[in-house]
Formats: sequence, structure tokens, C-alpha cells
Amino acid sequence: MDLDAAMTAASDQYSIAPTDPETPSLLHFTSGTTGAPKGALHVHGAIVSHVVTARLALDLHDDDVFWCTADPGWVTGTSYGIIAPLACGVTAVVDEAEFDAERWYRILDEQRVTVWYTAPTAVRMLMKAGTEALGGRTLPALRFAASVGEPLGPDAVMWGQQVLGHPFHDNWWQTETGGIMISNYAAMPIRPGSMGKPLPGIEAALLRCADDGELERDSDGHAIVIHEADVEGMLALRPGWPSMFRSYLHNPERYAKCFVDGWYISGDLSRRDADGYYWFVSRADDVIKTAGHLIGPFEVETVLRESPAVADAGVYGVPDPVAGNVIHAAVVLRPGLESHNVERDLMAHARRKLGAALAPRSFVFVTELPRTRSGKILRRLLRARELGLPEGDTSTLEGAPTLEGGSS
Repeated sequence: MDLDAAMTAASDQYSIAPTDPETPSLLHFTSGTTGAPKGALHVHGAIVSHVVTARLALDLHDDDVFWCTADPGWVTGTSYGIIAPLACGVTAVVDEAEFDAERWYRILDEQRVTVWYTAPTAVRMLMKAGTEALGGRTLPALRFAASVGEPLGPDAVMWGQQVLGHPFHDNWWQTETGGIMISNYAAMPIRPGSMGKPLPGIEAALLRCADDGELERDSDGHAIVIHEADVEGMLALRPGWPSMFRSYLHNPERYAKCFVDGWYISGDLSRRDADGYYWFVSRADDVIKTAGHLIGPFEVETVLRESPAVADAGVYGVPDPVAGNVIHAAVVLRPGLESHNVERDLMAHARRKLGAALAPRSFVFVTELPRTRSGKILRRLLRARELGLPEGDTSTLEGAPTLEGGSS
């Protein structure tokens, strides 16, 4: 079809067709951190979740100026960069330029942004840039800052308090959930490093897992719900919220595997403390088994980032004939530092905090980590590159060619 001719022949009158809440409306692809991206189908009724969670988790008020920095081609950019602010009737800031710390601070200041929703990658890039990029700005309009994409370490949460005057409120959700499910929302005290608590109407649980990552079963064959505090398990949600995905594109078998005994299985390992706060441990596919220990990469990465020499870190497992796997780390140093000057101190820091068994055995120093366009570390890529293995699907790698039509 010739688009110009079709538009010229089209009527200037149009009535919006009636749509059912269950009519498909959005197709979002997952980040592809552990394999090929999957297309998650969402429906018109998802907007109910977008509005409610924007009010509760992001604290949007009618008079707010809201800036969501996520690319609109990803689920965060669509759900909270477009749909939520429009549906809530708040002023939204949109910026198409690449990240630049001074530019971002200028936007926050000049546009008088009151609520800011960004990603851990961006927070760490701002931390790396130093306070000089602020240019003396105090950002008096800003009152609420939130983050999503990957877990935000305690240091980054408190950096927000020290530099911006507001801690970052981390939250958790997935392409499949379509909206925020667990959050450090405005009405509750933040526990730095925690995902927060389930939002009203969301029933979350942890299911017991065996060492191989498979769900454990009781004598009747049902998944076992963990009721004790501080026990790691598979994060699961009771289906039924409006923005829950309805299928995977062309993959009904994979979709069916996401649901067990009335639970949606997230694929994320977490723990819950005695006060009901959830803490991310790892993607189930990223867990490293070393010398009889199971450890999530995020725990080691958090410790490494506590070092004043480290701007960012990615941790992965490498096969070992004795330990099963050993932990290796790719590290981005802060500007002006050389690897030969800090490697020994970094090793000592990791062993002091984690113990010899769980500290990285080897460091590789890089200028940047491979990430998806949505900001998630591609740990499988770090492992493949070190071992000389095929890299697999890299269509969502930051800087990779974009498919026609974008990601959503």
C-alpha cells in the first residue's frame, strides 16, 4: 500500500471502535538476559494497573511534573513513560537524547521535575560522573525518585538521599506482569537494597526450590510455600491483576510453564524478611553453585560496588573441576584508576566481606558492561566471552541494530 495515497483517501472523521478489557493492546518483548526475548501479550484492561500503581508506587499527584527516562520501546517506557502519566493527567517530560549527566540534571532543574523514574544503570552513571555534573543545582522541585530494571544496591539508594535530597524507591516488576508489583512506595519506610512490599491487591509468595532450581513438592505433588523469614525461594504471584500478560507470542507451551498450582512463577529468587520486605537474590538462571554454596551474582556485585574504586560490576560463574564453578567478575573502575593499582585491594575487600569461598577468583577490567537496551547486565554474555562460547541471541544488546518497528 502507498501510505500517502491511503492517507489522502481516508476520511477526516473517525469514531474509536469499542474494545473489551480483554482485547489485545500491547505486545512487549522481554529483555533477553537469559535467552531469546519472548513476546508478552497484554490487554486494554492493563491500564487499570498502570493508573493505580503510578499513584501508589510512584506517588503521582495531579499537579506533578513526571519524567520517566526509560526508552518508550520497552515496557517501562510504555507503561510509565506514556500510558500512566496520560491516564493520570500529569505533565510528562520526554527527552530523546543519549544519556549525559549534566543534561539530565539540567532537565530535572529547568523542567522542575517533581517525580523521577529511572534505572539503576543511569543512577550508577550519575554516581560515576560525580557531583560536579550538578553544577551547583539543588533541584528544589524534586520530591520523589524511583528506580526499576535491576536491583538497586544500598549505596545507590543512599546516594540519592545524599546528593538529590531523596532516596531512590526501588521497585520490582517484569515485562510479564505489565506493571509494578512490589515497591518501596511512598507511605512506607525504605529499606535500602530491598524491593519493598507487594502493592495492595497483589498476593506474593516464595516457593521452595531445590539446589537445581526446580520447585520442591509436598507429598501431594504441590509446590511448597515458604512461611519462614529470610529463606530464599522462587518469587511467585497469584494471577488476576489487570496488567498480567495473557500469552507469549507463538509459544503457548512456554506460557503454560509460567503457572504452577495457581501461582505465576517469576523466575526470580528472593527472600522475605520478618517485616514482609522482599529482597532480590538472583534470576534463577544466574545462580552460581560453587564449592557447595549457592550464591546470586547481585550479592557479590553489591559488595564489589562498595569499594571506592568500583563504578560497576558484573559477576558470573566459570566451570571448575573441583568447585563445580568459580566466581569471576567484570569490573568497571572509577575514572583515573588503573587495574594494577587496585586489583589486590579489591580482592582483599571481597574476601573480607564474602569469605574466600564466595569472593571472585578472577577479575577482568572493562570500560563498560554488556547490557540490554533496558539496562540489565547480560551476565551470560560475560561468561560466553571469557570461555569463547557462542554469544547466543544478542538482539536486545545495547547498541545492537534495532528491528524494524522497535521493541514493543
